[in-house]
Amino acid sequence: MQRYLPAAIGMCLYLVGEGLYAEKKKWMWYPVSVKPNALIGLPLTFGPFLVGALWIMKYTYGKFKHFLILNIIIDNFFSYVVMDWFKKINYVYLVNLSKFKLSLVFLIKTFLLYLFQIIYDKTVYKKDQHL
Repeated sequence: MQRYLPAAIGMCLYLVGEGLYAEKKKWMWYPVSVKPNALIGLPLTFGPFLVGALWIMKYTYGKFKHFLILNIIIDNFFSYVVMDWFKKINYVYLVNLSKFKLSLVFLIKTFLLYLFQIIYDKTVYKKDQHL
């Protein structure tokens, strides 16, 4: 799983930047007054997202079709079920982003994660194998 850690952490850092952008565009609203508001999402980013990315990569990397299908299922579950629950518990509300658009944003991240791993494998991981 160590092999996938750089790509997963890279995506987490991307998510932090995306969160700051999302705050400017008012994609979401967090009722808690922490500034910047995007910091409220850090526990999700460096918790379930990081762990999920590692496990998904471990079991599906190299089988892109499986990777894509699994991510679509998980991302849509998050967009349509978990986001309703978050709204119910007063954690976060979608404002200028529909659930469908949120799913598309997740889909972009799915491709980026896979691309990050391909780049890592072609540059760093292969070199480490020859040492």
